[in-house]
Amino acid sequence: MITRQIKLNATEDVQEFVNEAAKCSFDIDISYNRIIIDAKSLLGILSMDLTRELTVRCYGESQKFNKVMDKFAVA
Repeated sequence: MITRQIKLNATEDVQEFVNEAAKCSFDIDISYNRIIIDAKSLLGILSMDLTRELTVRCYGESQKFNKVMDKFAVA
């Protein structure tokens, strides 16, 4: 399992993130506090508080998806 912290600032960022997550054959969760959402759900992520840093948990690995996470990673 891979855990990363990301920040999605705009709707376009969320859309790009979800599109790449949907291509993965493994489960991906995105969360903050006690709220956990399927990272492949556009409406689910848009319903979250995007002003916060979000935690992504990947239950598999994809080099292409890792590049997307790098793009939105919190330093």
